[in-house]
Amino acid sequence: MVTSGVLAQVAAIGPYFAVTAGPRGDSAGFRPLADLYTDRSALEGYVQAVAQRLGTGQRRVAASTLHLGTASRLWSVALACTALTGRVPDLGPDRLWWRQARTGPVDLWLPEVRDLPRKPAEALHETVAVQNLMPLSDAMHRVCGVSPHTLRGNAASALVGALRVLLARAPHAPYQVTPLARGLLEQAPLAGAGAFDTAPGGAIGFRRRSCCLYYRVPGAGTCGDCVLNQKETTA
Repeated sequence: MVTSGVLAQVAAIGPYFAVTAGPRGDSAGFRPLADLYTDRSALEGYVQAVAQRLGTGQRRVAASTLHLGTASRLWSVALACTALTGRVPDLGPDRLWWRQARTGPVDLWLPEVRDLPRKPAEALHETVAVQNLMPLSDAMHRVCGVSPHTLRGNAASALVGALRVLLARAPHAPYQVTPLARGLLEQAPLAGAGAFDTAPGGAIGFRRRSCCLYYRVPGAGTCGDCVLNQKETTA
């Protein structure tokens, strides 16, 4: 069962896994995550804030970076809960709240914690991919002009990144989530986004078929799984 205590354990894994659960005194600035998908001004404002933070005038670069970071947050929380409990939290965009973070990834708050009454594979796909990432990608494409191909790659890369961190920092979690991640990468909206494999020692390999555009940020390079790299990496 996913509880506030479980989410506290999840938050301890790393900053991308952090989500406040239950009542909180400081709720200023929080809005339902659904607003980020439907309120054009809210999305444009956040993209502009990310652009300023990155030091870039390219809105598509900032939008892709925000999309990748948000996808990473959602996959991290959902996967970690599944690994620890065998259950998936309900992260519906009307239930999960967000606000801009001064630094780092978006702040998340789940006022009421509950499980989804479905098998983990179905629940992960529904609560993260369908209810959140699909409308977020649609909004990023519509408002900021980011390619659907890039956004699909971001969502897949975020999933694999969350999996790698989880396996490294919670290696003894009682429930295996690597097969779940593989299954998610084989179905829409992630299907075709990249090549995924596992080595005998458990290392995760992934090479996406698109670029997140982060290399266009001043002083930045390509990510480890970028299509622009010559060789696939498992690091």
